[in-house]
Amino acid sequence: MLHGSSAAPAASECLGTFSAGTSVALDGSMSMSRYADFLKGLLREPAAVSAPTPSSPALAAVIAAKVEPAQSGLVVELGAGTGAVTQALLDRGIAPERLIAVEYCTYFAGLLAQRFAGVTVVQGDAFAFERYLPAGSQIAAVVSGVPLLNFPLPRRRALITRALALQGPGGRFIQLSYGWRPPITSAFGIAPEKTIVWRNFPPAHVWTFTAQEQPAARQAPVQQAAGRGQAVQALFRVSPPTP
Repeated sequence: MLHGSSAAPAASECLGTFSAGTSVALDGSMSMSRYADFLKGLLREPAAVSAPTPSSPALAAVIAAKVEPAQSGLVVELGAGTGAVTQALLDRGIAPERLIAVEYCTYFAGLLAQRFAGVTVVQGDAFAFERYLPAGSQIAAVVSGVPLLNFPLPRRRALITRALALQGPGGRFIQLSYGWRPPITSAFGIAPEKTIVWRNFPPAHVWTFTAQEQPAARQAPVQQAAGRGQAVQALFRVSPPTP
């Protein structure tokens, strides 16, 4: 059951920045319905999509493999698109109730909510993701499909450092990119790990920043942001079907 919306919104409502992620592969495993969903977003907002082709299941699996299921806390996905990485995270063993997917595009957010029972889907701004987190929540990892290289360096750095500061040691910020340079060169003095996914077209980079111990309290930003919950444009939660 979908709470907060009676039906998937029309494609004409698809505005803003979103990722190219979808469960489409460019081979015999192609899902034509999801490829069609990707094309709708691409045709509607070509400048906002991070690649000319959808992300492959191989790329989504590499991203999900960077998340450690045993690390306690929520996994936050920014720019979830049509759900390729969302599905890979579930396949990785992340329980649906641990996953929060933030998607700016109303159309894609509605699709995600319909497809992923138990996952919390928020239609909102990835750069302000803290406001959508439950007060006092612990974060295990933040995964991003937002095309950060399209944004000014100060915004990129602020997003990544804030996301890492919310996490305990071992937490991660994992960034998908089609550029050959990282979104920032380092976070708290630590350079990101680079993985190249040649099986994706075009080849993609996965940049992994790992959270280090920081002296400042980590949960305060989450608690403060939670009080701004009214700023969320739409919040969807899909409950598992009643037996």
